[in-house]
Amino acid sequence: MQEESQQIPDNAPEPTGEQQPQPAEIPANHKAGFVSIVGKPNVGKSTIMNQMVGERLSIITAKAQTTRHRIMGMINGTDYQIVYSDTPGILKPEYELHKSMMRFVKDSLEDADVVLFVTELNDTYSPEDDSLNLLKRTEAPVLLLINKVDQAKGNEVAQKIKEWEASGIATEIIPVSALQGLNIGKVFDSIIGRLPQHPPFFPKDELTDKPERFFAAEIIREKIFLNYKKEVPYSTEVVIESFKEDEDIIRMRAEIYVERQSQKGIIIGKAGEALKKVGMQARADMEAFFAKQVHLETFVKVQQDWRKKELSLNRFGYNSR
Repeated sequence: MQEESQQIPDNAPEPTGEQQPQPAEIPANHKAGFVSIVGKPNVGKSTIMNQMVGERLSIITAKAQTTRHRIMGMINGTDYQIVYSDTPGILKPEYELHKSMMRFVKDSLEDADVVLFVTELNDTYSPEDDSLNLLKRTEAPVLLLINKVDQAKGNEVAQKIKEWEASGIATEIIPVSALQGLNIGKVFDSIIGRLPQHPPFFPKDELTDKPERFFAAEIIREKIFLNYKKEVPYSTEVVIESFKEDEDIIRMRAEIYVERQSQKGIIIGKAGEALKKVGMQARADMEAFFAKQVHLETFVKVQQDWRKKELSLNRFGYNSR
């Protein structure tokens, strides 16, 4: 953000040496902790994260593996701070990108004070499930959320709760509908009751640990997931190469990377129409997110097999913690 120079009037009073107002004192009983949201791909983790934080920090599509990073979102009260972590869906890694995504999940479990393990109504307990094995990395209480219960029929929810109770993996089981916000308040109360007493980990006015460029890139990537089919969205990465903010407008240059020359042609589309559509949709969401006019330029480049190369992943921020 550009800094504005300030002119000091000639008749300005001399500094008095008075101290600036200090932040409110943190109560002795203040609670703070990290809450990790984990589970298989496409079970509603990102929707739950956005519901809990009250802001749309995580992008959401119907495709699995939309979330690739660990995204923190904070909510604050007078006597508490909750730091949520949305994480990639748990899967068996096929190449380097998947390995980096699973490291984000493992890191979030290792520092968790509470774990939200998200399942959905159609999930069935299996002791060989890789996602359940990952829970062994934490000693934190596990709140098992059965999502999409708004789609339940008859006594499906009660039966599913009994099934998961028999598994013995959860401290508490809460049926929820992330889409409708059902029982989200109950989840919040359960988290608060389990947080340790601790000063806040982040300033109270912070909402997330990610910079503005990250969210701009994620908005573009969401539109790619929504507008293209098959492998193309998964082969795509977005980098904001330039982000210049003035008082009334943000000007940015985005570079979209794909793995094949043929994919570049698909992203651009006939006469550039496909890329133009992505840019228009992304700009509209950015203007809502940043509450400013946005000027967006998009360019498509080829980075051969970037998902399999550690150097490329380092550049795109997947191997940084």
